[in-house]
Amino acid sequence: MMTAAVILPPDTAREVIDPHAYAEWNGLLDTFDRLRIESPVAKVVPEDGELFDPFWLVTRHEDVMRVSKDNATFLNNPRPVVFSLRSAIEFSRKATGSNMLVDSLVVFDAPIHPKYRRLTQDWFMPRNLARMEEEIRGIAQRTVDRLVGAGPEADFCKLVSAPYPLHVVMQILGVPEGDEPRMLMLTQQMFGGQDADLSGSGMENMSPEQVIQLVAGAVRNFEDYFAGIAADRRANPTDDVASVIANATVDGEPLPDRDMAGYYIIVATAGHDTTSASTAGAMMALAHDPEQWARVRADRSLLPGIVEEAIRWTTPVQHFMRTAAEDVELGGQQIRKGDWLMINYVAANHDPAQFENPRKFDAARSPNRHLAFGAGAHQCLGLHLARMEMKILFETLLDRIETIELAGEPKRATSTFVGGLKTLPVRFRAA
Repeated sequence: MMTAAVILPPDTAREVIDPHAYAEWNGLLDTFDRLRIESPVAKVVPEDGELFDPFWLVTRHEDVMRVSKDNATFLNNPRPVVFSLRSAIEFSRKATGSNMLVDSLVVFDAPIHPKYRRLTQDWFMPRNLARMEEEIRGIAQRTVDRLVGAGPEADFCKLVSAPYPLHVVMQILGVPEGDEPRMLMLTQQMFGGQDADLSGSGMENMSPEQVIQLVAGAVRNFEDYFAGIAADRRANPTDDVASVIANATVDGEPLPDRDMAGYYIIVATAGHDTTSASTAGAMMALAHDPEQWARVRADRSLLPGIVEEAIRWTTPVQHFMRTAAEDVELGGQQIRKGDWLMINYVAANHDPAQFENPRKFDAARSPNRHLAFGAGAHQCLGLHLARMEMKILFETLLDRIETIELAGEPKRATSTFVGGLKTLPVRFRAA
């Protein structure tokens, strides 16, 4: 039965869009626990002076799953697919003619989306990725060598979880190793613009306008860089995914320059930043629990469960936005055509109706129907690669590290969109 629209109190409304709340994490999870019971679908309305459009916050697993799978009723366009201030949307429209600075797979709806996704979908399937396994093992080995050489204490994020998936995805895109620091910096400016440590801005408190300028500059840098990669792959195609994108045609026509740039950018950024967060989350959980580290060293069959639980527990992509294509009822609320919705994956992945004791890291959790990769037509294209990378890395770590524990307080990124640990100090004994 539908009821009158539930509007969140101002303090709660501010919390769910406050990047600092996502850095604190446990307090935010408390809020989501309360909302799932009291108002699982509720409206966030700006107060006077707040410059964003109203939206519906969706927190229950079953509702987030429904929205994710119903791509006809809940569209990725025509409004931004990531929570954005009005100033950011206006800036993007003036700069690009679009709601988003980058148009990519996560932005498009049918019929464009399935056509674009099919271009690289086979490339990212396990059968094709298997031929990269030895190369990825070599990257993992060199990464763990650096960690062991820096021991017995180190920042796992800086030495392992950030550079390892970055190197893997840059190899896939044919980016020279010497350019990887630039790619990491640009990714952190795009996704970590709200965090002064990650954006590299040197500003403690950036205004929204400064964040927009920072992200826009990173996007321009990415576009210029990948234009060069695309030109090279058209002239000298190889079997990498960069060549697939550069030489792709849809309905008999090459990809428009902006769409091609967006394709490269989404593979380059989402292809490593999210895996980095899940990898660090897995290590934090294991460093908290030395007995579990010992168990998985002795029994590697536990490793796939650890990888999957780390992805749920960490939830690197914290939300996406959708736009209602028609009037629809959701969670007892009447959603109107054109309304904006936030499907919050952090809330969904910590829903006790779906996950028993959801804040516990449980490597034996089964089933584990988490939504960290999304669901439906927009499910993460690189999910098989992410799982493979993490499994290979932890196999290598378990071979080389006998014991590991925290050596200080981990810190999370200040970000509403892509989040995770930014520092993870560990102390370890090499095998």
